[in-house]
Amino acid sequence: MTNGEDSPGPVAAIDCGTNSTRLLIADTDGKTLERVNRITRLGAGVDRDGRLDPAAIARTVKVLGVYRGLLDRHRVRAMRVTATSAARDAANRDEFFDAAESALGARPELLDGSEEGRLSFAGALLGLGAVQGPVLVVDIGGGSTELIVGSDVHAGPTGVYSMDVGCVRLTERFLVSDPPTADELEAAKLYVHRQIDAALLEVPQLSQANAMIGLAGTVACMAATDQGIDGTERHRLHHYALSRSAVERIRSTLAAMTADQRRSVPGVEDGRADVIVGGAVVLGEVMAHFGFDVCLTSEADILDGLAASISR
Repeated sequence: MTNGEDSPGPVAAIDCGTNSTRLLIADTDGKTLERVNRITRLGAGVDRDGRLDPAAIARTVKVLGVYRGLLDRHRVRAMRVTATSAARDAANRDEFFDAAESALGARPELLDGSEEGRLSFAGALLGLGAVQGPVLVVDIGGGSTELIVGSDVHAGPTGVYSMDVGCVRLTERFLVSDPPTADELEAAKLYVHRQIDAALLEVPQLSQANAMIGLAGTVACMAATDQGIDGTERHRLHHYALSRSAVERIRSTLAAMTADQRRSVPGVEDGRADVIVGGAVVLGEVMAHFGFDVCLTSEADILDGLAASISR
């Protein structure tokens, strides 16, 4: 297996994020053969300590070993493996990269926020065809949230900004009570607002978008909860119109619960129950700040952008 060659065969993309470690295997026509998501919380404590916890590394590497079996089963001939916010912030990222390379046979690429945003934009717009005017793609991760604006998947985005705010980071920094207090929630919202203000100062074209597309686990969880379904029904999540009023209602409901209570709510994964309120704060504040009443949810994301970047 190599990182790229001309022979035909399936390709794979693996994204080692702050909260989830995900795999996509696609055939030569781009058809999905495997799409797997495991919550490994690689970034647990990174915002506080600036280092990856050994237990978090071990959890993630164990999942990568499982993914290696899937790569071999499908005879994947090329792949890209990436690491994002947690690895960017960790002084000991090479410890994880070494272990990941041993498990997979490929060393992760460290993506900066701009490249992460570009790949997410490419994935989100796949299959949408021509869009009317610029769209804002919002990729809410565990440690960062990418704001990307553009109109053409081939031309790429016209502006990208990576905010140091995500469901894990916001929870660890502000939402320390279970359930969070009103003061904690207000502090988290204020922090997100300040991050968005900084984004608009740096990339003013973000305000030109006339539609919003939301990516990743927080958005999928909110869309599933709004419909009262679990997160495995991807066809009911992809391109679902999630209203701001629904986001605010679900956020308020979940914020009044303990993490254990949230686990019984349809659509809330066990490994996301403790950080979903933080993610919902980010989603709700972005929608309010930019004035969007609806977020189009997308199950196509950075994995699809990574897979498409590999020569077939």
